[in-house]
Amino acid sequence: MRPVTRTLSPPETGTTFVENALLKARYVAHATGLPAIADDSGLVVPALDGAPGIHSARFAGEDADDDANIAKLLRSLTPALDRSARFHCVLVALEHGDDPAPLFASGSWAGEIALAPRGDGGFGYDPVFFDPALRATAAELEPATKNRVSHRGVALRQLVELLKNR
Repeated sequence: MRPVTRTLSPPETGTTFVENALLKARYVAHATGLPAIADDSGLVVPALDGAPGIHSARFAGEDADDDANIAKLLRSLTPALDRSARFHCVLVALEHGDDPAPLFASGSWAGEIALAPRGDGGFGYDPVFFDPALRATAAELEPATKNRVSHRGVALRQLVELLKNR
């Protein structure tokens, strides 16, 4: 089976990471007639009532880029606020578009929002997501380290185990 290489994505109309990941997986499975795996991920900041959350990619607007989203996040958090944050990821695997028993895996990565961006790696909020245990932002980590500790890495390892036991 060949992987699908074109981008297929429906409107993200869900209100949770789970709903959006399932929407994406069902959309791709129906469109291709193939099994599908999809994710929905985002940054959750308790001091902002969970924002940016499911709107992480469009926090500063529908056409916002990473820099605009980071700028809005930093403006929203004054230094006196609790700066705790976590990345969250939900992965969904379907055998077909109408699969009545999708597999769900999730992962979280706890950290803090830095006062200013640091590092050149990664994407999205990586330059301002600081891991206190590693004493670095996600953008400063080597890819292997990031994959070991990140929300997506945790969720993917969990999904692999679920697929082995399906």
